[in-house]
Amino acid sequence: MDWLRKIPIGQYVPTQGCWLTRIDPRLKMAWVLMFLISPVLAGPYWRIGLVAGLFSLTVLSNLPLRIWWRPFLLVIVLAIAVGCFSMFLPTGELSATLASRSPQELSNVIAEGPSWQLFKFGPFRLGGFDLGPVLVNRRSAELGLNTSTLIFTVVHSVNLMLLTTSPEELMWSLRWFISPLAFFGVPIDRLSFQLLLSLRFLPLVQEEFQNLLRSLASRAVNLRKLGVKATLGLLLSVAERLLANILLRAEQGADALIARGGQLLPPDQFRPKTVLRQSSILINIGSGLLLMLVLSLRRKYGAL
Repeated sequence: MDWLRKIPIGQYVPTQGCWLTRIDPRLKMAWVLMFLISPVLAGPYWRIGLVAGLFSLTVLSNLPLRIWWRPFLLVIVLAIAVGCFSMFLPTGELSATLASRSPQELSNVIAEGPSWQLFKFGPFRLGGFDLGPVLVNRRSAELGLNTSTLIFTVVHSVNLMLLTTSPEELMWSLRWFISPLAFFGVPIDRLSFQLLLSLRFLPLVQEEFQNLLRSLASRAVNLRKLGVKATLGLLLSVAERLLANILLRAEQGADALIARGGQLLPPDQFRPKTVLRQSSILINIGSGLLLMLVLSLRRKYGAL
């Protein structure tokens, strides 16, 4: 029942030998923004290229396989499932039936072109119901491809950044980006500190959920024998207990913060020290140049 601990989604895992941990967190955030924004109004080749590039980056990052293969497989399954579901959905209304001239009237014209319909499945009869036909045309196939690639790039790029960046470094980089808002009276120190608390609170939520699942497994609860009404009541009670435990953890954290004076630490204290090393400087320069190259390729080849 410890399968949640084996899937470190959104949690920092300190590793040795991974060169992604030596990159400036500001550059990592810029790369994540590129993966989030560049698929917008992009063609299918660019979206597939982002997926291939993100997969290559994960393999070549020297991260231990035990850390990233389970979240990677989970994201792949989710993206394929949502993509297939989007592919089989109707993507437009049926065109109205219009009177057309007979093809024999245009004997010298040959209309050729790619088929709009890719494949057709059905209709078939299941029990007393008629199902189908399921049609997949070019538009629905493009919708499925766009949906699956977008889910993969968004989820996996953010998860890869969280795996290789500590919450303190993320807080410092976010404060660096929003520091101009201080001229307008925005409390950037308080906002960055709230982000740090949120990132630190994620493992606690996962631990509470894991404890509730372990308690259900130890009591050998059989949902099939409970029935629908009893199962819903059990799920509601588990959700209520989970919320109560999370609020209790939050209250304990607030009490501990008040006991220590409730003072915010200076953000410069969380500045990553590995950025100033010579090997890290070379990696940061290379990643920055590669980011500019990718953006130029997106402008030239990534449009629809």
